[in-house]
Amino acid sequence: MTKGRMEAFSDGVLAIIITIMVLELKVPHGADLAALEPLLPVFLSYVLSFVYVAIYWNNHHHLLQATQRVNGPIMWANVHLLFWLSLFPFATAWMGENHFATLPVAIYGGVLLCAALAYTILVRTLIAHHEPGSTLATAIGADRKGQLSLLLYVVGIGLSFVAWWLGAALYVAVALVWLVPDTRIERTLRA
Repeated sequence: MTKGRMEAFSDGVLAIIITIMVLELKVPHGADLAALEPLLPVFLSYVLSFVYVAIYWNNHHHLLQATQRVNGPIMWANVHLLFWLSLFPFATAWMGENHFATLPVAIYGGVLLCAALAYTILVRTLIAHHEPGSTLATAIGADRKGQLSLLLYVVGIGLSFVAWWLGAALYVAVALVWLVPDTRIERTLRA
């Protein structure tokens, strides 16, 4: 089975997710800069989530570049990832609208954690479907970056109950780690 249809569907879902998130940015009722101030938490949560969606889109693209074929389990693993990513607009809006209150920040981290776990499942399912030593398996390797991200999400969720900004800081840190494009797959494809 070819990967093109799965890739196109995923791109469409991610585009819809971004569209839904931006719709949460309400137009202020004033014409001065002070009218924007109450929207700052909503805007900041939107920016963080936009960056995360962009990171997933970018890495998903690279992942499928190194993929030769897909099967049913891979498509289900992909839909599982899309499910968790589809919760980004809800978690983003809840966190922003409540000015980064403890529980919304923790739930946001939980959605990030579940999306990362789903991505890991997709990667492992893809690797299992290809021969040992495939380009994808070689490129992913031990996936220390992915494992570190999972750990930081768990710690961030816990820290958000101590102080919301500690959890949020770890979520931003993970995004920064992944914002630098992951070149493992591109490097392996070139070699």
